[in-house]
Amino acid sequence: MRARFAGRTDAGVHATGQVAVLELPRRWSAGELQRALNARLPAAIAVLAVAEAPAGFDPRRRALWRRYRYRVWNAPVRSPLLLRTAWHVRYALDAGAMRRAAALLVGEHDFASFAAPLKQPNAATVRTMEEAAVAGEGRLLRFEFRANAFLPHQVRRMVGALVELGRGKLSEQQIEAWLRQPQPGAAGPAAPPQGLCLVDVAYAELRFEAGEDA
Repeated sequence: MRARFAGRTDAGVHATGQVAVLELPRRWSAGELQRALNARLPAAIAVLAVAEAPAGFDPRRRALWRRYRYRVWNAPVRSPLLLRTAWHVRYALDAGAMRRAAALLVGEHDFASFAAPLKQPNAATVRTMEEAAVAGEGRLLRFEFRANAFLPHQVRRMVGALVELGRGKLSEQQIEAWLRQPQPGAAGPAAPPQGLCLVDVAYAELRFEAGEDA
């Protein structure tokens, strides 16, 4: 039984809303299938909800949008409880400057500057960013991004560039220049993977049902 996924994630990246499609030999109710899968999956993975998809459904190509969240622990001393789920940045960051710069990313842009080298050099690099925001919870910062699709390492490179800007090492003008005149792979550096999480993926065709274990 082979699963197809809504998106690929790098080693160390997390997901609370990953979507997988399975072709099964018989029909199951949402609750039955959820319980059966969770009984066999390792403890680090759980099925939260189930939906019936049309035959041949491609969870990657049919997605309306994807939302990613990146967390930064901005403090002089690391947080042992957040080592696996946030990037520890010791330097003071200007959250207001990062919010203003994040707003520049909203809209339809060529994000080649924020992508890792592509396997297909001529692949399209234009994406529509519907949301790009920076929010703070004390020393814990959240970078939120929602777009129709993302390029490889795009979110991590956007966060890396925004953190450099928050440190005063990068200007808004440079972000604008990378969007206006793309330079493949120029933006960054890429933030480490552990702070990144795929939060959710939206579809027009699917209505997920939470089983008894949700």
